[in-house]
Order: sequence, then C-alpha cells, then structure tokens
Amino acid sequence: MARKSRDDDLLLEDELTAAFLGEEDNTPMTAMPEVEEDMVMDEAPVQEDWDEEEAVPGQLAVDVFETKEKLVVKARTAGVNKNDLDVSIADNTLSIRGTLSAGEEAGVENYFVQECYWGEFSRSIALPVPVKEDEIEAVLKDGVLTISFTKLKQDTIKKIQVL
Repeated sequence: MARKSRDDDLLLEDELTAAFLGEEDNTPMTAMPEVEEDMVMDEAPVQEDWDEEEAVPGQLAVDVFETKEKLVVKARTAGVNKNDLDVSIADNTLSIRGTLSAGEEAGVENYFVQECYWGEFSRSIALPVPVKEDEIEAVLKDGVLTISFTKLKQDTIKKIQVL
C-alpha cells in the first residue's frame, strides 16, 4: 500500500480504496477503519435543529478588481430584482444587501435536492483603494451586479515631519 507523506493531507488512491473496501477480500467494510492521528481532519460542527427563524443571511460572493481609473466590484445576483437590492457605502466600506425569492412552491411535499440559497444575503467589503464616494455607478444586467468606483489619484507622497 502507498504511504502518505507528512506534508500531504490527501489520502493516496490505495489508502482511499482501503478505507471503503476491506484490504483482504475487497468487501465493503461496515465500521470506520482506524485512522492515523495525523490524518484526522477537524469537522465543522453540525447544527441538527436548524430553525428558519434563526437563519443567518447568506454571504454574497464577489470579485473585486481595478483598472487604471476604476475599482470594480462584481457580484452574481441572478434572480434578484433591482428593487430588492440595497447598495451603500460609508467610510470606504461597500455594503450590498438583498433578498433572493424562490417564488411560490405550492404543493411541494418533499425536496430531493435543495442546493439553491433563497432568502436574505449581505456582504460588506472594505475597499482596498481610496475612491470618490460621489462617483459610483451600479448596474444590474444579466444577473450580475457591477459597481464601479472612480479611484482617487494618489500620485504624490506627502512627507510627514516627525516632531
């Protein structure tokens, strides 16, 4: 059987196969195989009694990049109406909040797969460069929210005298 190096956190193919099949006769194992101490990974805590009333808003995924003149923030907001978006800026921090509605699911008795997030989402981003807060353009097109900021020019370095 191949051995795992100390720096490698992944199981090698033979170890992965052995974890699911008995090494001797290749029959499925019914109990968890013993795991070496350095192979154990921390598991995220599982919340068993999830209450929809206590749900935390989802976090919006964003791309932040700059061009020569602009700082741009893009967020995938497919299915969100522009009236359901709240975009604001304060102290060089951009905040985006909104609600993604699944619509009415009348007659649904059981979900077999439910991977889509529906409900409130938010994201606050400390902007990496100074921007002109009065020169911002936000456009929602084809499910993508694009927010463009004009960057402040900082061509000169101001020398500060130490007293």
